[in-house]
Amino acid sequence: MTAKRALITGITGQDGSYLAEFLLDKGYEVVGFVRSSSTDTYERIEHLTDRITIIGGDMVDSGSLMRAIKAAEPHEIYNLASQSYVYASFGQPAETAEVTAVGVARILDAVREIDPSIRFYQASSSEMFGSNSFESQNEDTPFAPCSPYAIAKVFGHLFTQHYRQAYDMYAVSGILFNHESPRRGIRFVTRKVTDGVARIKHGQAETLELGNMAAQRDWGFAGDYVRAMWMMLQQDEPRDYVIATGESHSVEELCQVAFARAGLDYHDHVRVDPKYFRPSDVPFLRGDPSRARTEIGWEPTVGFHDLVAMMVDADLARVAHGRPVLTPS
Repeated sequence: MTAKRALITGITGQDGSYLAEFLLDKGYEVVGFVRSSSTDTYERIEHLTDRITIIGGDMVDSGSLMRAIKAAEPHEIYNLASQSYVYASFGQPAETAEVTAVGVARILDAVREIDPSIRFYQASSSEMFGSNSFESQNEDTPFAPCSPYAIAKVFGHLFTQHYRQAYDMYAVSGILFNHESPRRGIRFVTRKVTDGVARIKHGQAETLELGNMAAQRDWGFAGDYVRAMWMMLQQDEPRDYVIATGESHSVEELCQVAFARAGLDYHDHVRVDPKYFRPSDVPFLRGDPSRARTEIGWEPTVGFHDLVAMMVDADLARVAHGRPVLTPS
């Protein structure tokens, strides 16, 4: 029996690396689409490079996307490529739109032209819900994006729905709430906190500067969330799903748990600096994953406290051994 083939854009990032591992364990042939001019390294997938195929290209170049799809001949495509840092999108709105929004249209149209039977997964984001007033967000919650990143994600989400409806393609979006791991880039608050804890514990720093401590997010483990991506493409009918834990925690609680893991009190080390506040912030996000639990049988396996402990322990070991932090992703 011929192995299934998957093409992953954004394979060098946190989610791409976990997804590649997951699919290889399932017996897939995995092809990664990597930006030819990227300054990112392959550090997250270094242990996989002898088991996967890499194709260079760019999400802003339709020709390179078409060549990659023709070369890979995938059964499934997972589009994880984006300018993924919300804060940076305020300073790079046009680049964010080109990659995170229009890039989705380019790859969907390439699939439609080359082989519309390919199953397509789009990485949507809880940031699309923005400043809504709902106690939790599900698949029917209205979008209220508050950043160029979130606006771009809404564009990609709606384009995916359009191609599903207009061209009868198996194209779905996973509305993933925040998901973290020891492979998370240093620009994200969870990793900034756990890296700060490790440096302070080992005497390399005394303080950690953060922005809005009151912001609340629904944080889960990236390894659980890539499993949901795959499960969404195995269903008889294409449908979008919210993937979340159903719990929300504040940045302040994140700090409390992370510093306590290392035997420290966050009050002694954390300082709030207004320069880290976003021009327009999302105060609260909590996902309702009921549909995913009921219809595809997905459940998270790692809770908030275990996730934070995992990340702190990994950073404590990294700093102790003098290893560099991962490149942003």
